[in-house]
Amino acid sequence: MSRLPLSLACWGYDRTAALADGRVRPEGIDLNFQVLDVEETFFRMLRNREFDAAELSMSSYCVTLGRDNPAFVAIPVFPSRFFRHSCIFISASSGIQKPADLVGKRIGVPEYQMTAPVWIRGILQDEYGVDPASVTYHTGGEEEPGRDEKLKLDLPAKFQVDPIPADRTLSQMLANGEIDALYTARAPSTFYTAPEKVRRLFPDFVEVEKGYFRKTGIFPIMHVVALRRDIYENNRWIAQALFKAFAQAQELAYQELLVSASLKTMLPWQIAAVEDAIATMGQRWWPYGVEANRHVIEPFLRYHHEQGLSSRLLAVDEMFAAETFSEFKI
Repeated sequence: MSRLPLSLACWGYDRTAALADGRVRPEGIDLNFQVLDVEETFFRMLRNREFDAAELSMSSYCVTLGRDNPAFVAIPVFPSRFFRHSCIFISASSGIQKPADLVGKRIGVPEYQMTAPVWIRGILQDEYGVDPASVTYHTGGEEEPGRDEKLKLDLPAKFQVDPIPADRTLSQMLANGEIDALYTARAPSTFYTAPEKVRRLFPDFVEVEKGYFRKTGIFPIMHVVALRRDIYENNRWIAQALFKAFAQAQELAYQELLVSASLKTMLPWQIAAVEDAIATMGQRWWPYGVEANRHVIEPFLRYHHEQGLSSRLLAVDEMFAAETFSEFKI
């Protein structure tokens, strides 16, 4: 019986490994799984729609939903989640000691619409009173010159966003004190090569992030899995087939992380880390599905709107394929 050929671009996560190596096969689908760095996947999917399905920045996906004839529809699979307190980097010459000191400062962001800075700005606003419009933003390549926004933005005038010179990088500008702070997804190289010049705003970020989770119950979502809308409309069944397959692959990853006979990763205290995650966040600390994540997505959609990236407040229920909201029962 023939299977539907489907291309999928995603990074090589433990939670997707069984899909990539074929241990899990989506029902009715012949999956061409391409392991790509997330920046390449996002660029190629958003600019050229090269894949039938792809890991996609949640912020970028939300930007597309606010436009005429949205190109994509997501399933509630979240291959990337990350607490972002650790991703606020400070120039040692900036004088910044606490979150309130960010007000009025020059803030680097590789792209204003990136998911990680959306979360960072929202958390700084809700938890520390830092208005996202109280700083100036400087966009560009973190490690390579010439990066620009993957999606054209039309921001309210209160947000000042300027590109850095085409021959400069944010990482070096942070070390030189030309920007005061950097909100990013990847640690800048100068954090490691020039530790006397670049530091984290929250050096004790693990405890800060655990405290944030205990207070809010939020484990921030970074990426969704998005289908090209034309592919989805012609084959509505693939949303549920892919959702089930991602969940099966994730279940294998949960199990393998607790195997103590031989460590799955090179982390020497892997088992202790897993047990700590369970104690802090619960047995299934990385849930898929809409209802298990509504309390996480709703504040993100508010941040997205408040920061000028969506002209209206999006609703959780319009983000995902209708077929993934419920499952059959026997």
